[in-house]
Amino acid sequence: MTTEALRSELAGQAPETVLRRAWEMFGEGLVFATSLAAEDQVITEMIARNRWPIPLVTLDTGRLFPETYDLLAETERRYGVRIQVFFPDRAAVEAMVAESGVNLFRDSVASRKRCCQVRKIEPLRRALAPYAAWICGLRRGQSVTRAEVSEIEDDAANGRVKINPLAAWSEEQVWGTIAARGIPYNPLHDRGYPSIGCAGCTRAVRRTEEVRAGRWWWEAPEQKECGLHRGS
Repeated sequence: MTTEALRSELAGQAPETVLRRAWEMFGEGLVFATSLAAEDQVITEMIARNRWPIPLVTLDTGRLFPETYDLLAETERRYGVRIQVFFPDRAAVEAMVAESGVNLFRDSVASRKRCCQVRKIEPLRRALAPYAAWICGLRRGQSVTRAEVSEIEDDAANGRVKINPLAAWSEEQVWGTIAARGIPYNPLHDRGYPSIGCAGCTRAVRRTEEVRAGRWWWEAPEQKECGLHRGS
């Protein structure tokens, strides 16, 4: 079945239907790349409750909030899973910092994207290498850069199929599910951080701001992607 046919079949379907179909289609070629965001925590719970043997991976950029590490450990305990952690290449980080400084991401969009390339994109490529398709928690309502997200996409940047089971969900549906099922989440969400990335690149936002306004807040909204989701 082509990606386009699968996209048509699953458009507007419930997240667990999308996940089940993805597992049927890709089997051991499917992986879930979680950032431990609220959406990803919902997906983790769905995978664990349905006992789908889908491996979980995550990225440790070396600049995460302490609360994110605590949530990683709590999630593993709660669901009896081991989330494989991928780190950036040590030599690449050292060379980048030696040349441009530890906070180069504030100097320019190009420098920020270089930091993301070293700390996130290259480790993700290693994480996805054994798989044909990957699951992530993108939603159309998250930002202007994600307004066209669909449940199934061709991820040209990584040469894989990308599965977005929560593409059509609202923020209210995400948090309603977290409350109803007692899903663990990052306490920074309660302190005004709707979207959480590296500590140096994330701030709290006002209620009137969009979900990802606190990410790279010094940049224009249409630039606010790290490169992991360039096709979105």
